[in-house]
Amino acid sequence: MKIIGIYTRNGLTDYPEDLLQLIQHIRQSGYKPALHNHLADQIRKKAGEAILEGVLLFTGYKDIPREMKLLVSYGGDGTMLRAAMLVRDSGIPVLGINAGRLGFLAHVPRHDGIQALNRFLAGQYETEARTLLTVDTFPQKNKVAGLNFALNEVTVTRKNTTSMIQVEAYLNDEFLSHYWADGLIVSTPTGSTGYSLSCGGPILMPGSGNFVLTAIAPHNLTVRPLVIPDDSEVKLIPYGREKEFLLSMDSRVYSLPFGTEITVRKAGFKINLVRIEPYTFIHTLRQKLFWGFDNRN
Repeated sequence: MKIIGIYTRNGLTDYPEDLLQLIQHIRQSGYKPALHNHLADQIRKKAGEAILEGVLLFTGYKDIPREMKLLVSYGGDGTMLRAAMLVRDSGIPVLGINAGRLGFLAHVPRHDGIQALNRFLAGQYETEARTLLTVDTFPQKNKVAGLNFALNEVTVTRKNTTSMIQVEAYLNDEFLSHYWADGLIVSTPTGSTGYSLSCGGPILMPGSGNFVLTAIAPHNLTVRPLVIPDDSEVKLIPYGREKEFLLSMDSRVYSLPFGTEITVRKAGFKINLVRIEPYTFIHTLRQKLFWGFDNRN
């Protein structure tokens, strides 16, 4: 069965015509549409039941059709991160159509959505295998069981206080440093253009085989971002004046007691992101982050 899925966080609220046209175009291309249940419910209310005839529905990772040729993420970068949680280790490639704001991961503009889908179906695309981080905690392992991985970054930050926290960091079981800061970010190359970048971290090219440790507002002028091999194991032990701190994996946030040991390493699978010309990583750097922008050019 030839299936193309659509996932969106906001459903029909912001862009109803775009999504309805996309569903029809998938059908006309000889594929069966598969929609997240949330989107299907909104379509049913706004456009009637008829357009859902023959459409497959899924609610999450467990029931997403494994024979799906492509999952279209329609929204912004946050929607792309949630789409990654849907496909996980299934190998289903994800194409991001930007209907949000920055659109660094969701790199295809919404007005080019149909054209990008046509190029994918014609084989005119590349797939980038993006590395993820996986997290284990001790002794609060059940807190993050299940969705214990991140495409962008894993972050330790303070909670309910203006006081800095202390993060004891180890690299491959060797003591690295005590970070006195508002927090610490462990970022993948994919996430290096996000929170880590805003805290002074470097941009890592996809496939570079590295992670980066970036402190958030460090209270020590000698602390700088550190690029490490992606086969490294990072252990973090946060301490502070309050009882708890925040651990975030992309957009998912957990409250954990100070003293919890957090182990971060490369996940055992990757997410396949679809790149359509001309929307390459470097093109997106220039267009979204104004890379090398200069009035003299």
